[in-house]
Amino acid sequence: MDTAKFNELLAQLKALDCKDMYNNDFFLTWEKTDDELKAVWTVADILRTLRESNVSTKVFDSGLGISLFRDNSTRTRFSFASACNLLGLEVQDLDEGKSQIAHGETVRETANMISFMADVIGIRDDMYIGKGNAYMHAVSDAVREGNAAGVLEQRPTLVNLQCDIDHPTQCMADMAHIIHYFGGIENLKGKKVAMTWAYSPSYGKPLSVPQGVIGLFTRLGMDVVLAHPEGYEVMGDVEEVAKANAAKSGGSFTKTHSMAEAFQDADIVYPKSWAPFAAMEKRTNLYGEGDFEGINALEQELLAQNAQHKDWTCSEELMATTKDGKALYLHCLPADITGVSCEAGEVDASVFDRYRDPLYKQASYKPYVIAAMILLSKFEDPAAILQKLADQDKKRKMEL
Repeated sequence: MDTAKFNELLAQLKALDCKDMYNNDFFLTWEKTDDELKAVWTVADILRTLRESNVSTKVFDSGLGISLFRDNSTRTRFSFASACNLLGLEVQDLDEGKSQIAHGETVRETANMISFMADVIGIRDDMYIGKGNAYMHAVSDAVREGNAAGVLEQRPTLVNLQCDIDHPTQCMADMAHIIHYFGGIENLKGKKVAMTWAYSPSYGKPLSVPQGVIGLFTRLGMDVVLAHPEGYEVMGDVEEVAKANAAKSGGSFTKTHSMAEAFQDADIVYPKSWAPFAAMEKRTNLYGEGDFEGINALEQELLAQNAQHKDWTCSEELMATTKDGKALYLHCLPADITGVSCEAGEVDASVFDRYRDPLYKQASYKPYVIAAMILLSKFEDPAAILQKLADQDKKRKMEL
């Protein structure tokens, strides 16, 4: 094992105040302190160091990680499963179609029934404005009450795997990638980030990634630019969070209706499609009313609106205008790649191909970030636990 690297990271962790993460949930990044965010990145790096050194990181001998995905997922689903397995937990997916939820089972009842031996619950609920984050809080409240009443011998931690407001595991993984790419968190101040809308031939993509980015990246003194065509606004409350963060960190948060302006001299670009906040609110209301004809009409309206902005794409020409023509390109994946996955989309195939390995590296941080969130919430002294893992030096893979 790289003992020097491990000891350096452990010393960094010990210097951080993250005690309030113990026995607590992870909903939104802006609800966490600077030290708590740094603790997640530090623990993620320690866990990665241990695993790359063939040291077992199983801090549980048994227990469940419950996953509930109300939207499709590849990276986050497997990242959550990997994170649970990394720590020694087995994953059980809650398939609502095979549960009693369809028969009227309440959130409180479901939450307690799935949690008898669960240590963590991961939920993705991102498609309906005003619903996803609220549902996660309802589950958290239910298991907290179940634990207090003696029904549950432990209170499962809840990890937000994407809601209508934020995608914290994605954005924390994005930032872990950025920190390593630029050689340390201390090197991020003043870096220009272009968080821009990009054309997609599909409709209804959640707002949680752009909102998560502006809500997190402004914490680190970066100059964050939110770019989108008129009519593609995100939640005003999250913009206010970004403004407050920038004022506190010494960075900046600005908005523009020009993709070219956002890309100019940018150090990092994040071109990603999303649906307008007002449209997502309307969509949520239509579903609540059971108005499926209205939903179909809205979909056609939004597809036509998107088609008016096909020039909003991450092209080679735009990339050439970034800092030294070499900005770090980010995407949460899957990207709509022009000429590959669609006729016209978010990014030119040549740009995507050039950044393919860095994009996969970006995604690779997510299992460690999720595992760090779990570990910090389940152990009162995470530094001591990590030191014990290193001292035991139990091999993950048997060696001859």
